[in-house]
Amino acid sequence: MESFSTKAKELLELEDDDPLGATGVSRKSLVIFFLIDTSGSMKGTKMGELNTAMEELMPEIRSIGEADTDIKIAVLTFSTGCAWMYPEPISVEEFEWARLEAKGITDLGMTFEELNRKLSRNEFLNSPSLSFAPVIFLMTDGYPTDDYKSGLKKLQVNSWYRYGLKVALGIGKEANDDMLAEFTASSDTVVHAYSGGQLAQLIKKIAVTSSQIGSKSMTLADDVLRDLNDVDVVDKKQEQLAEQIKNIVDSEEYPKDVPFDTGW
Repeated sequence: MESFSTKAKELLELEDDDPLGATGVSRKSLVIFFLIDTSGSMKGTKMGELNTAMEELMPEIRSIGEADTDIKIAVLTFSTGCAWMYPEPISVEEFEWARLEAKGITDLGMTFEELNRKLSRNEFLNSPSLSFAPVIFLMTDGYPTDDYKSGLKKLQVNSWYRYGLKVALGIGKEANDDMLAEFTASSDTVVHAYSGGQLAQLIKKIAVTSSQIGSKSMTLADDVLRDLNDVDVVDKKQEQLAEQIKNIVDSEEYPKDVPFDTGW
């Protein structure tokens, strides 16, 4: 068996796109990625509720970061093709939500490939202060119209994705939770909204919870190397998030007993 010091040295020599080679710095940074479905089926109340929830979410996320943590936001929308809301991640202190419109089909496979390209220190994760693994939040109301499996396969070998905190929200009765579980690698971090009230509450509570867990979890510069022999180190964050999601859905405040697509 390789010694810890030997293995750690190998990891530090990995290519630039591997987060395990990140160096420690005084100010830490967390990037939250929102992947948002803007296809035609989202048109109307779904998109309106989502826009409002995201606008209300930003001030709540601003209150999460501590003095030594810079939280940044990156939004990737997908319909016929995909597009970034801004050309690079924006500090939450300066981020302004641009209201989205819905049209087109659901090119999720293309979106996964684009995310894979940007999950790199040569692209969106190029800040020298980056320490925390990213949070990735996927929201969709349907099933992909392209080959999502090939895009996901490329994404799954990306170290930033593998070490990131992943959650998915299915919107309405047509959303495919099995597909979303492939993205998060666990059905426990997939949740479903069947009404406008559920959608608004889930977006805000899960995004805030994910950010809190992400900004207090392992750093890529030191804790990953220190816990290298702990095979559960990556799963612990996902398990913590899954538990918090269950608490949100089981809480008395959560809207219950709503018919499919009520309020859309």
